[in-house]
Amino acid sequence: MSDYFDSLETRAPAERETEQFAALKRQVDYAKRNAPAYADSLSKIDPETLGDAGAFSQLPITRKSDLISRQKANRPFGGLTALKSGDLRYVFASPGPIYEPGTQRPDYWRMARAAYAAGFRKNDLIHSAFSYHLTPAGSMVDTAAHQIGCTVIPAGVGQTDLQLQTMADLQPDGYIGTPSFLRILLEKAQEKDINVSGLKKALVSGEAFPPSTREYLAGQGVLALQCYATADLGLIAYESSADSGLIIDEGVYLEIVRPGSGDLLPDGEVGEVVVTTFNPDYPLIRFATGDLSAIEPGMSDCGRTNRRIKGWMGRADQTAKIRGMFVHPEQVAAVVGSVPEISKARLTIDWIDEKDQMFLKCEVSSQSDGLAQRIGEALRDKCKLRGEIELVTTGSLPNDGLVIEDIRVYN
Repeated sequence: MSDYFDSLETRAPAERETEQFAALKRQVDYAKRNAPAYADSLSKIDPETLGDAGAFSQLPITRKSDLISRQKANRPFGGLTALKSGDLRYVFASPGPIYEPGTQRPDYWRMARAAYAAGFRKNDLIHSAFSYHLTPAGSMVDTAAHQIGCTVIPAGVGQTDLQLQTMADLQPDGYIGTPSFLRILLEKAQEKDINVSGLKKALVSGEAFPPSTREYLAGQGVLALQCYATADLGLIAYESSADSGLIIDEGVYLEIVRPGSGDLLPDGEVGEVVVTTFNPDYPLIRFATGDLSAIEPGMSDCGRTNRRIKGWMGRADQTAKIRGMFVHPEQVAAVVGSVPEISKARLTIDWIDEKDQMFLKCEVSSQSDGLAQRIGEALRDKCKLRGEIELVTTGSLPNDGLVIEDIRVYN
């Protein structure tokens, strides 16, 4: 039995890059021809020009707020789907509200790859503790399990006692759900002396997976690996072993961009995760997740050759209200863009002498007379607020993805 879900996972990186950019060209062309919203937003884009990361990064970014506004104007999916008649099988709902399609395409969210990497194999019995109500999480488990050949106990959330009784009776091989609920189940099983010893593996997602919880589960005989997925995009990245980094799914193209400007960032630098799927039914192109992460250098020692991300490192939405005015990362990016000497900047907000104070730290390539004054004028122009300017050397600012840092403490 193979250690890998398919041969895509072990492609040479150069081969993957070539094939992915060919697929991106096809996806953009298909979206333009079949999804009304993309026919409009990509009308001036020639897919054949999208041959590298720099060219592709010039395409517009789509955000959750765009989904909400488009869907309000054009139910149910805002013209972003490319569905053929009879293909739609489900309509899911997430907070916003945002409506997501589910179609007859096998393993629609591509979660089987993550489940396989977590050790699930044909004929395994999976205890699924994700919600089956409105959100697609439960269906994401089902379609993945059925692609591999597993059987599912659709437990959902709640009814802990009944879930434990079911686990004791049926002895599932593994669990898929949130890590915190798995810990609750195991702690309660131990407390009530309920035998769930058949449980040996888990795929967890939907929340943070701290080392303490991972260690507790391992102590109970459960090897738990995590994955990163969303209702809109499906699987984005997954663990293959309990080492650092999440391997990027073969069904997406992932970029890391600077919050506010959308500029591509080099490997290792923290920024916002932007994802394009190769799903022709719902061809989300350059969809901004709002999550911060960074590309992990090197490849996993498991033999999979795709790039890795470091996992969730915070949220990219850093909007702050200062002296009654909202300041957005895009405005800080506009300041940087207006002064050529600035390579990177961070706006820090503090509460000093009973009032808001702004400090803009700027990494600059060179210092000249009047530079701080010019930056201060740009700050007032773009943000409509005054702030102190501090010039620092290149590489001085932390690599944490923050463009706006709010350190205010009110006594």
